Amino acid sequence: MKVGCHLSPVTLRLPSSTSQPGSSPLMSPTLSDSGSARADDVEETSDKMDEAYYITKEILSTETSHLKDIEVITLWLEKALSKGGNQQETLEHQMKPLFSCMDPIQLFHQEFLQQLEDVLSLWEGRSARTKDMQILGDFMLRNMTALRALLPSLHKLEEVFLEMQRRCPGKQELDTLLQEFEQQRVCYLPFSCLLLKSLQRPLQYEKLLERLCRHYPPSHHDYNNCQRALGEASAVSSRLRHRLLHLQNLQRLDQLEKDLLGGEHLSSPGREFIREGCLYKLTKSGLQQRMFYLFSDMLLYTRKGLSCTNQFRVHGRIPLHGMLAEDSHSSVPHCFTIYSAQTTIGVAASSQVDMRRWLDDLNAAISRAPRYSELSALSLQQPVLQAPGQNHHPNTLSHVCWYRNQSVSLTDHITMMENQLSGYLLRKFKNSNGWQRLWVIFTNFCLYFYKTHQEDAPLASLPLLGYTVSVPTFSDPVTCRHVFKLHFKSHVYFFRADSEYTWRRWMEVIRRGVSSPGKIGHLAEDGIIVD
Repeated sequence: MKVGCHLSPVTLRLPSSTSQPGSSPLMSPTLSDSGSARADDVEETSDKMDEAYYITKEILSTETSHLKDIEVITLWLEKALSKGGNQQETLEHQMKPLFSCMDPIQLFHQEFLQQLEDVLSLWEGRSARTKDMQILGDFMLRNMTALRALLPSLHKLEEVFLEMQRRCPGKQELDTLLQEFEQQRVCYLPFSCLLLKSLQRPLQYEKLLERLCRHYPPSHHDYNNCQRALGEASAVSSRLRHRLLHLQNLQRLDQLEKDLLGGEHLSSPGREFIREGCLYKLTKSGLQQRMFYLFSDMLLYTRKGLSCTNQFRVHGRIPLHGMLAEDSHSSVPHCFTIYSAQTTIGVAASSQVDMRRWLDDLNAAISRAPRYSELSALSLQQPVLQAPGQNHHPNTLSHVCWYRNQSVSLTDHITMMENQLSGYLLRKFKNSNGWQRLWVIFTNFCLYFYKTHQEDAPLASLPLLGYTVSVPTFSDPVTCRHVFKLHFKSHVYFFRADSEYTWRRWMEVIRRGVSSPGKIGHLAEDGIIVD
């Protein structure tokens, strides 16, 4: 996860107007022709449109974002490779397997997107009386059948991902190139996260087709083809889902190994990431904030470094074998104690719910933990504290957990993988009744804001861990329909959708992705992050 330059409350600085709408169905029907439209000037989509229309439009908007993610790899990374200097030939050879498997994947999504745009354009051009005659099932069945034929390329991408995660001699120049590439604004997520996007996309098709099948009654003329399309998407997803759990785990381990000072050897074979988050360690001088990382064989904790890169520094590693974790029943709220052969520590969570999460995950991991002799010896050695890397991004998911006093599990990452959304929203100006139209992407626990869907790099981002999503109350300065409210401490943002369906979907995916009960921050101030 990459977020903006710092984690202090700031004002979202965005252009006051957007470019003129083009011919894409994403721009029609429009919310507003002007970035600063007043609420009473904003045009909304009629809620009388068939829900199948909105589901199709959601497929279109998320497909648009997905193709832009692919282009970060196939277009922007290739441009970076062309500047490889003396190592260009070697780097191109190392990246050839990636580009060769991405070519058919990109072609599929380009053709699918073009056909989706044609379907929506025809749909919007029909009269209200004939809109229900639009047959989506046949269209989706043809494309999901084509998706199944893409499986060999998706499996090849998986192999490329695994190869790129390996540490081996001769890859230093490539690793340096990718680290430098991740600093570009167009690479808004860690590169390894972008690689996984194409493997995650079939699971999202499956979820969207399930919605379409629930919408149509069995008597509907499109029902049978939608069911068959769902069967094709499910067949692809079933081939990828289990492997994605493994790859998501490897991605997180590898990212933590890069992000933490003294985090070498975290991606040892057989290790599983379970949870990371902010806890307060009980010391003689009082409660001290720490980041804790729970793995299948050990518990690691860090303190925030004073380096120029603001990285977390590993302070201790405790093997899980022989460990005991239990509620402390102390005067300190949400406190529990961790006993091991090496040490005993007391920690406090941000809430009762978060404490219970930690205890449940700790005790489950302890019951399955390997004996010390079965662990990688390197994993529990005193960490070597290297100098901070020159290209480390200063704000990571760990930083968001730290400032928002949150924790995130591997299960949360998997849930987030299936709850992604993109589309146009209106964002209310803080000190006026005006609204600004933005293209918004929700992924990796964060909202990313773009001027239009055609832009390559985000203007700003808002990490949502700790935020709650709700309907505005009577005391809020909003009277429009289809508005949802994001709230964290004193930071409040209002966003407006173009229809009831779209409004419900944004509320739903944000709640599922980041706003589960108990995930409410208490100690840290934060707001929108500006690049």
